[in-house]
Amino acid sequence: MGNDTAMKVVALRAHGGIEQLKVEEWPVPEAAEGQALVEIKACGLNYMDVFVLHGMPDMPTTMPRIPGGDIAGIVRKVGAGVSSDWLGKRVVLFPRFPTGGVLGENGNGGLCEFIAADQRQLIEIPDNVSFEDAAALPIAYGTSHRMLFTRGHIKAGEKVLILGASGGVGVSCLQFAKMAGCEVFACTSSEEKGRKLLELGADHIINYVETPEFSKAVWTASGKKGVDVAINFTGGDTWIQTQRSMATGGRILTCGSTAGHLCEIDVRFLWHRETEIIGSRAYVPEDIVACLDFVSSGRLKPVVEVRLPLERAAEGVELLASRNIFGKVIVTP
Repeated sequence: MGNDTAMKVVALRAHGGIEQLKVEEWPVPEAAEGQALVEIKACGLNYMDVFVLHGMPDMPTTMPRIPGGDIAGIVRKVGAGVSSDWLGKRVVLFPRFPTGGVLGENGNGGLCEFIAADQRQLIEIPDNVSFEDAAALPIAYGTSHRMLFTRGHIKAGEKVLILGASGGVGVSCLQFAKMAGCEVFACTSSEEKGRKLLELGADHIINYVETPEFSKAVWTASGKKGVDVAINFTGGDTWIQTQRSMATGGRILTCGSTAGHLCEIDVRFLWHRETEIIGSRAYVPEDIVACLDFVSSGRLKPVVEVRLPLERAAEGVELLASRNIFGKVIVTP
């Protein structure tokens, strides 16, 4: 811990490689009207932090910027207009600012010791949920919860294909699909990740490095019927193969495009297999509350693979950038 007026932060002053993420000392922010000062106990990293580091053409970043969108901690001070009942409460922050944008991307995030947050972003953590587990949930698990349940209406017995199954969103999709009673076909890039996915409950593993035409492997593994639901947040050149993997009347769910936004689709498969494409736009507070409840009741255990102190946060971003990670990276100030 720093003293009462200064805190350690990991900040970005220019786009580039992880050497741009530097440990600095900043003043502890004040809790302005409508805000609470939260002492950060855990911060989850996401692929978004890689985009912020490298810079995206359509997403200008105001510098300096503190990355980190998934934040859990304790309310230490409240500003005018905020109930003192919040003082001392354990909270996770809803990652979207009430004015729009996301923590760590459009405003400073959680790679620091304290943050002043709008009271509308405060979500109380149940007593039996740890800070680390809470900080694993909002962006990845919240996104997956909305995509699979609110938008995708997945049902027990359905065959579900997950592309990029070993990252934060992919792992959470696998856990939710198994929780719902689905048969899961998980695509990943290595034998080791495949083994971990099997341990988490995946029914079929497709290694798309060994089998670039993953649709053939899916078709065979599904008994030449195809899958009812495919989850594709990869984009790039994966869409036609995803379409080829679908059963008649199936649904393709998407919440992003980490490998490229412009994707070719084959319209023949759309009409011939009567495929629905369903977009899902991140999460709402209710999704995060639902995830916390799943953890509290023992139905869900977030997969946290790497825990790092604040000074080593850049290593966590590097792991995400190299896709050399399974599940979540959590930084603990």
